Amino acid sequence: MSNATDTFSACLRELDVPGQVVEFSTEVPTAAAAAEQLGCEVGAIANSLVFTCDDEPLLIIASGAHRVDTKHVARLLGSGRIRRATPEFVQAATGQPVGGVGPVGHPRPIRTVVDRMLADHPVVWAGAGTKHAMFPTTFDELVRITGGLPAEVEKR
Repeated sequence: MSNATDTFSACLRELDVPGQVVEFSTEVPTAAAAAEQLGCEVGAIANSLVFTCDDEPLLIIASGAHRVDTKHVARLLGSGRIRRATPEFVQAATGQPVGGVGPVGHPRPIRTVVDRMLADHPVVWAGAGTKHAMFPTTFDELVRITGGLPAEVEKR
């Protein structure tokens, strides 16, 4: 395991997360790539997407089968405009690269929204801090470890 993966695994242990980090020989920066490697549905991939909201980071953990409707989420949060963060902003806010951001392990807590549609899957896979690693978890566990707000992130 790499140092980044070891650090992320330690974070998961501190949070009492039983799932073990799985490392891949190739990058899995997209939900489709991850689902293919894991042999699961794209909807079971928990994409950790970083946005800016009122000049602060906002983490939206979305099902890989969804596109985030930022206007809808802004209304739910009662906030200003939500915009996709730059790779530099993502790295500074999370300490992790775009395409490998995990739901936890950041330098400081980040306001988080967790896509309710992830609850449709008994096991979901989330990034583990690098483009080469993921870990199994559940919707309820994601809400617990992130302190996130369960919500629909794709307007229907």
